[in-house]
Amino acid sequence: GEEVLATGCADMVSMARPMLADAHFVAKAEAGKGAQIAPCIGCNQACLDHTFGGKLTSCLVNPMACHETELVLGTADVLKSVAIVGAGPAGLSTALAAAQRGHKVTVFDRSDEIGGQLNMAKQVPGKEEFWGLVDWYRTMVAEAGITLELGREVSAEDLTTYDEVIIATGVMPRDPGIPGQDRPEVLSYIDVLRHKKPVGKTVAVIGAGGIGFDVSEYLLHEGKSPTEDLPLWMKEWGVTDPAEHRSGLAPEGPQPEAPAREVTLLQRKKQAHGKGLGKTTGWIHRATLKMKGVNFVGGVNYERIDDEGLHVSFGEARETPTVIAADSFVLCAGQVSDRSLAEALAAKGVPCHVIGGADVAAELDAKRAINQGTRLAATL
Repeated sequence: GEEVLATGCADMVSMARPMLADAHFVAKAEAGKGAQIAPCIGCNQACLDHTFGGKLTSCLVNPMACHETELVLGTADVLKSVAIVGAGPAGLSTALAAAQRGHKVTVFDRSDEIGGQLNMAKQVPGKEEFWGLVDWYRTMVAEAGITLELGREVSAEDLTTYDEVIIATGVMPRDPGIPGQDRPEVLSYIDVLRHKKPVGKTVAVIGAGGIGFDVSEYLLHEGKSPTEDLPLWMKEWGVTDPAEHRSGLAPEGPQPEAPAREVTLLQRKKQAHGKGLGKTTGWIHRATLKMKGVNFVGGVNYERIDDEGLHVSFGEARETPTVIAADSFVLCAGQVSDRSLAEALAAKGVPCHVIGGADVAAELDAKRAINQGTRLAATL
């Protein structure tokens, strides 16, 4: 924005979604506090998707947007000590809102870094703005005086002295129970996105939800992401300068780079792949995978994995047995809530609140997690 003004390209710069993410954008920028501006991550999940779905507009990063009179974070009547286990989006949003209300907050996480599942999402091409969101959380946690206990595995006994205990321990990969899934060529999405384990040139991705799509996009690219390289992005989508072609479309059309791997994306459901993705962004992910030649296979039963490959069948009658050969197989077959600590607290008679993925494991829904955490803090 500053560059546009300084070069004389425009006399005024207006922003839309960023003002939902942080209504104090301009004041913070003027005060030299740019690192404290909550970043819009361009997800469209609570703004455009809500608008086109007939719902009230809001913001994934800032659930108070358009709910300012209903979701109020005033100073608490009774100040409490609050323990939050899990430094993902659910735990961090709760921590910031609780600290804003005056509570003394401590956040525990077994990892050495904050961010939780956001740290995997930010590895995916097109989701680089998640890096800025994690950086913003780090800045704001320090600004709020929240105590961070990272690299710490806590027990129920560690939490008995706090006035309020909040469990935001997230999710674990669901076990699809495929015979042969313990073979070395079979990886989880965590192995791929977090641990960067090597993946072969031909890959079968098992599960076509949001994570399956993310992993597929990650595996199709190597090197610089097109969303970070404007000329590459324009070439890939067939976009050009309207001064050269009034349509803004390159006459030669899209020229995507060859995919880094050959990917087959499988799902149990018979419906179209990616049907549950975002209303205003899902088409981009579907188009990207189609552009890169991904083979979509639906309505499958996973029979076993052996030396030949992944054996599948189709339909309730388990017909048409087929073998899908690949160098690597990546499990993206959903998640289950990690509630072990909440159960241990219940056994001790210690009340706690369970939020985020630990509450509901359906996909990795940062919008719901952040909203749930903020609203919980408003009640403490």
